[in-house]
Amino acid sequence: MYQEERLELIIDFLKKHKRITAEQICSLFDVSRDTARRDLVKLEEEKRIVRTRGGAILPPVHNEVKSYINRLNTVTEEKKMIGNKAASFIYPGDKVILDASTTVQACAEQIENMECTIITNSINQAEVLSSKSDINIQLLGGTLQKEHRFLYGSAVSEKLSEYYVDKVFIGVIGISENGLTIAHEEDGLVKRKMIQQAKQVIALADHTKVGLTGFFRFADLRDIDLLITDRAPQKEFRELLRKNNVELLTADLEEEDE
Repeated sequence: MYQEERLELIIDFLKKHKRITAEQICSLFDVSRDTARRDLVKLEEEKRIVRTRGGAILPPVHNEVKSYINRLNTVTEEKKMIGNKAASFIYPGDKVILDASTTVQACAEQIENMECTIITNSINQAEVLSSKSDINIQLLGGTLQKEHRFLYGSAVSEKLSEYYVDKVFIGVIGISENGLTIAHEEDGLVKRKMIQQAKQVIALADHTKVGLTGFFRFADLRDIDLLITDRAPQKEFRELLRKNNVELLTADLEEEDE
């Protein structure tokens, strides 16, 4: 067997089993320990593995979080469906918090023009809602995160502590057994405070976010009341939601998952 073929088979093994030892390479491909070592050196030079004591693992995968504007350019039909379903939960007279996420913006765009109060730390949500004459908008002041278009800092948290609202709508980078996660700690700290001030916590996440864990955990599953997504998650995750008393709503079916 040529080395190139063996290297591809080693990578395939790693994808399935997460790690491999030099002894396993010797056994699987009937080669010497020196040959196994040379294979690992070659893969390390190509940056396809990370060598460990006696073997190797795959390198970590870091998904780049695009800027808010770039994410808006890729808002999917799934997010629009989620946003439409989320907007149907807002009624005249409601006091509501919207966070700074593109899925929540899909909700803001579809809120009916009605007498209600919307509190947000997102300059985009405020701009979208400004065309709706009957909606009272409270824009939280603080430090502007220019790339991701949200306001954060102690001034935001202190002002939030003065509000008690009916509902908060929260977007995520990931939602999993590890809780609700986001890419930036500053954003996560604001979301955490928003959750504390609301009677009902509604998380919005398309199916690509389910099962993922981002950098900063701002809430546990038990901290949310309702998850709106576009597809029913795997059975294991549905069971996890039930254990944490989280209601599940799939926007494509427009009915609660059972």
